[in-house]
Amino acid sequence: MSHKPTERVLNILNLLSINVEGLTLTEISKAISVPKSTLYPILQTMTNMNYIQLDTGSLRYKLGISTFCIGSSYSQDEYMLEFTKSIMKNIVAEIKEICQMGVLEGNNVLYVLKEEPEVGLDIRIISRVGKRIPAYCTALGKALLSNYDIEEVKKLYPKGLIPYTENTITDFDILNNELLTIRKEHIAKEHEEITKGLWCYAVPLESNGTIIAALSVSIPNFRATKEKLNLITELLLDARRQFGNVNFK
Repeated sequence: MSHKPTERVLNILNLLSINVEGLTLTEISKAISVPKSTLYPILQTMTNMNYIQLDTGSLRYKLGISTFCIGSSYSQDEYMLEFTKSIMKNIVAEIKEICQMGVLEGNNVLYVLKEEPEVGLDIRIISRVGKRIPAYCTALGKALLSNYDIEEVKKLYPKGLIPYTENTITDFDILNNELLTIRKEHIAKEHEEITKGLWCYAVPLESNGTIIAALSVSIPNFRATKEKLNLITELLLDARRQFGNVNFK
């Protein structure tokens, strides 16, 4: 069910984005089927906040500077994602395993990027871009939660830590010890806590001292040799350093 006032604001922005010469109050009213008496205070508020601007000569509304700023922010995020994707491609080329990027959304990991090796996969990965999985039972999630106090973590999971496999951590004290280790060593580990037969290592990605995302490599346990795990750790920590050296603002 849509929220009408919000829908009207978005319709105005969409309409003005494709009518760069601007539109009058009457034209906007007709285009989105909203009475002028209802529309006017919305346009006034959007004008006051610089999302749109009124040309006093033609009485036409156009997009304002605040809209431009939002677009610029998106461009910066797009650059961050492209930069991270290039790092992920290099990791996959080196290790021949799946690499993923996730962000924290509430108490879940939201998967936003995924790179796979060209060779066929011999184990199914539960995640996909756009999928959400509880953070506490994934390496990505634990990396994202690593700066959280355990009391903050408990508030995220008021019903406790639900097991997905027999390896899922369900004790907050054990989880806290892992988070403290990640905070010190910058590497999160997960062994079959969400998917049987799958191990995952991850690092938190920071910008200006704040964890904004995490990067992981997933590997079937039968390929998880000491040498390969050491290489995964090395590649992820190097990726973390590269990410931290770039100012995305």
